[in-house]
Amino acid sequence: MRVLLVNMPWSPIDLPSLALGILKRSVDERVPGGRAEVLHANLEFTDWITDRMEFSGDDYEYYALSSYFMGCGDWVFSSALYDDPEWRNDEFTAVMGGKLSSSRLRLTRELHRIAPEFVRETAERIVAYEPDVVGFTSTFQQNTAALAAARQVKLLAPHIVTVMGGANCDAEQGAAVHRNFPFVDHVVRGEGEVAFPRLLTALAEGAEKTEGADLSDIPGLCHRGADGSATANPMSTSPMPPSAILPPDYTGYFERLAASVARNWVEPKLVVEGARGCWWGEKHHCTFCGLNGSFMQFRSKSPEVFHDEIMELARRHRVLDMYVVDNILDMGYLNTVLPRIIDSGYDLRLHIEIKANMRRSQLRTLADAGLIYVQPGIESLNSRVLGLMDKGVSGCQNVRMLRDGAETGLSVSWNYLHGFPGETAADYEGVIAQIPALEHLNPPVDLSARIAIERFSPYFTRPELGFSGLRAEEHYRFTYDLPEEELYDLAYVFKAPARGIGEETVKSLNKALAAWKKAHADSRLTHADLGDRIVLVSRRRLFDWGALELTDPLEIAAFRLLDQPHALTALTRKLTTRLRYAVEGDTVEGLLKRWLELGLVFAEGGQYVHVAPAAVNEDLLRLDFMRHLHAAPREGGPTPAARPTAGV
Repeated sequence: MRVLLVNMPWSPIDLPSLALGILKRSVDERVPGGRAEVLHANLEFTDWITDRMEFSGDDYEYYALSSYFMGCGDWVFSSALYDDPEWRNDEFTAVMGGKLSSSRLRLTRELHRIAPEFVRETAERIVAYEPDVVGFTSTFQQNTAALAAARQVKLLAPHIVTVMGGANCDAEQGAAVHRNFPFVDHVVRGEGEVAFPRLLTALAEGAEKTEGADLSDIPGLCHRGADGSATANPMSTSPMPPSAILPPDYTGYFERLAASVARNWVEPKLVVEGARGCWWGEKHHCTFCGLNGSFMQFRSKSPEVFHDEIMELARRHRVLDMYVVDNILDMGYLNTVLPRIIDSGYDLRLHIEIKANMRRSQLRTLADAGLIYVQPGIESLNSRVLGLMDKGVSGCQNVRMLRDGAETGLSVSWNYLHGFPGETAADYEGVIAQIPALEHLNPPVDLSARIAIERFSPYFTRPELGFSGLRAEEHYRFTYDLPEEELYDLAYVFKAPARGIGEETVKSLNKALAAWKKAHADSRLTHADLGDRIVLVSRRRLFDWGALELTDPLEIAAFRLLDQPHALTALTRKLTTRLRYAVEGDTVEGLLKRWLELGLVFAEGGQYVHVAPAAVNEDLLRLDFMRHLHAAPREGGPTPAARPTAGV
């Protein structure tokens, strides 16, 4: 059986598809007589479009990720899906005209006009390969491109079996895709490496039977009866064990990238996977997060297996940059996988998501292992708002993470979110006032963004938390020709009444964040603990001191204790114990007030923590990508982290 797996735009061009890499290996190893190839149509598109117009890597990134919550990338290929180069141009312009620059609006409309031509040419290539089955993966803004290609393939070669899967096809979304687009023969919902090989095997066996294939027992599969009616099998009630997750096969990606214009735009990375689910979310599902879809249960590969996969991929492809797609780090890897990476001699550079309350020693282990770029899930610096999110950390703990990340040489990527039911302006005023003291630490990637209501999140599933009467976001209406109830099932992002703080507070917050981003590259605050004194050096725009020495034993002891967040009462008690004399609370309170004025501590939720990283070599280094990453907010708002999933 010949299987072609297709990765359409707008899949990221600097990453091979983990989903298709796993499925290729699944077909080759688990389907008798099966052989799979991958068509990197996202890379094909970069060459195709640059032959026809001025188009850059930044443009591709915009449609792939930056415009996700506005749906621009999906709208581009809606013209191909409905075979109409003018498909809902007026509606798009009316809604987006005030949100996009004139140049971005023109480019989006021009891409929309010529997208059908690219899809036709891609479908012709697919058909020329003569596959028995063609599988399309769909994540983020890939949906209309994948659907349009499936439609065109079916027009050219009705005998070819079309299959879709991926994050956009989980649960109700996949059933809606299958119901509404009859040119998609099957939709795989859930973990594709289970259902897809079983589907292929059943199709092969069914071809030899008069009655055809029996597909009723494949978990999550959507299929059609003889009369064309759509059936959605119940999804699996338990995730697959980590031992059954195959390593990806990225054959062909790096060779195709090397021959593409995209090679001048990006530095390619390997995508690796150690775990699925979220161990924090199993107990405390963050109210706004819909990332894990239908399976929250955390499970991870054995340390030996994960380490060997990383090393084998690095050796095979001679690539040291890796993107770890785990939603959260398996803490056991700190004492198993990471020490082995450190001892391997490989100068790996890894990107990973972690929890913000990790200790400095743990962060050093990450840095030593090459995890230079971390996402610790920081979305606010206010404890009350973090409580509304059910994040399990305080504002001071998040600031401590930013400080310790700077000290250990980690680049910390994070977003500031607002719009949570129950938050007030008072939750932001204290943070805004203290942002100038933090300008030497990594600022958020973008300005503050109002939360989006995502499918699978508690805000979506539990209206009592503050959001009811949800409707699919507006961009779905000018992208798809579907009734409201079908859009609701298809959509991942939903429109809801604004909650939380008003626009004046948002403006004040974003003004402070913009100043932080602008000042960051030239700001500095460090400390050197010399035993009998602590020397602090500052270069921050709103503080007029450059150097300061702490020599009083009380000050030295207080500064050392404030390495961790402390309330005034606890700090006073510990100082009394450490100094062996009664320390007055008023004295400590006066010291903290003075340090707040000097920008040495951050105060929030009744706690204090100092904000000066130790003066180590890392604080003298400014990674170039951090400079330009924080130079200006991207048009289109927040960027979702790319999290490929193991679906078709």
